[in-house]
Amino acid sequence: MELFGTAGIRGSARERVTPALALAVGRAVGADAVEEGTESRLPEVVVGRDGRTTGPALAAAVEAGVESAGADVRRAGVLPTPALAFASRDRYGVMLTASHNPPTDNGVKVFVDGEEYDSRRERRVEARVADEEPPAAWDAWGGAETIEALPPYREAVVAYARGHGASADGLSVAVDCGNGMAALGTPGVLRELGARVVTLNGQVDGHFPGRESKPTPESLADLRAFLADGDFDFGIGHDGDADRIVVVDNEGDVVHEDTVVAILAEHFARDADAADPVVVTTPNASGRIDERVRAAGGRVERVRLGALHEGIAAAREGGGDVVFAAEPWKHVHPGHGGWIDGVASAAVLTRLVAAEGLDALRAPVAERPYRKVSVDCPDAQKADAMARLETSLPAAFPDASVDTDYGVRLEFADGSWTLVRPSGTEPYVRVYAESDEVDALVQDVRAVVADAVDSVRSSE
Repeated sequence: MELFGTAGIRGSARERVTPALALAVGRAVGADAVEEGTESRLPEVVVGRDGRTTGPALAAAVEAGVESAGADVRRAGVLPTPALAFASRDRYGVMLTASHNPPTDNGVKVFVDGEEYDSRRERRVEARVADEEPPAAWDAWGGAETIEALPPYREAVVAYARGHGASADGLSVAVDCGNGMAALGTPGVLRELGARVVTLNGQVDGHFPGRESKPTPESLADLRAFLADGDFDFGIGHDGDADRIVVVDNEGDVVHEDTVVAILAEHFARDADAADPVVVTTPNASGRIDERVRAAGGRVERVRLGALHEGIAAAREGGGDVVFAAEPWKHVHPGHGGWIDGVASAAVLTRLVAAEGLDALRAPVAERPYRKVSVDCPDAQKADAMARLETSLPAAFPDASVDTDYGVRLEFADGSWTLVRPSGTEPYVRVYAESDEVDALVQDVRAVVADAVDSVRSSE
């Protein structure tokens, strides 16, 4: 049984993420808590949810599962996913959210000690669910109580952000909460930091009436127009559970997500009191991140999409001091916690903009043209095609350095790069490229990929 994707379990609340599944997952996590409970990690599971209409019933099912396994429930109520992760330190956590999916969906994210479950723990949950493990003995069931998780989280974000940049007094920020959980986090945090904040779609509503939950240049059209017509320093857009962040400048243009990562990565690498500051990112992330981190005296390590926490652990095992980790739109702040946190990013960026201005922060970042294209490839042929590409792509571009850890990534002396990797959800091989001559690079790489796919098909 395979339940977990790259960001927890997600799907239709009628067909996939049903109360029956929520009950089974809750029991599996509760069993983990009971088996691994110690004085430093309590056999407790914090349960929270976003504002989706199906959330209360699913949360109730998770709670029943946890208690029936013998663990105790701590009800955190409606809150952003990073706030639930914060509350899961020294214990376990389950968040009911489908993030940026449509309102018909819901999902489950599982945490331990403030970090999302790794692949090993996810497989264990899947095995417990498949085995339909029975409840604990009747006199060993756990209990439940309500906790206040949101205020301490917001206070922690404010304290963390105050260690970076400058006072936000006098700064004006427009925040599009998307009728999601950011409404309970970012505006209040930025106001506490001194900023003047105006919110759009600031009422929590599981139908997402203001815009679709995924923040894109198209869905943020109202925020962009508001900034273009107004007098604000910059804007922020969030997804449904506030782990993603999109930045918009004062003219209403979306700042490229890799530029945002480069700004933050350079800041944390330069600010770090460490001999070997490391930034962890993903193979599809821009070379502009590497350039700015190197300029600040640090280095970049890459890990597969959806596994930032695993990349952080590996970098630390290698002796590096991880100061920041990110994939597009999602950031981990190790100095604050081990979870993805869009509210913390909003707070730190606000302080950095207050100190230097957004234009000055962007100025050193080389923003080369970027493209992503897809080459048709049936799922059954992906492995063979990628095996051929590990040889044919380096042969086609002999001057490039090659990394085959997560697909095939080629880097060129002028800072250009390309990545070829199989899609995990669709019948495609993806081609990513960044270069001043990006169209020509994509054309050449795509031709090599198409040849590899065709050769696999013809050999069958």
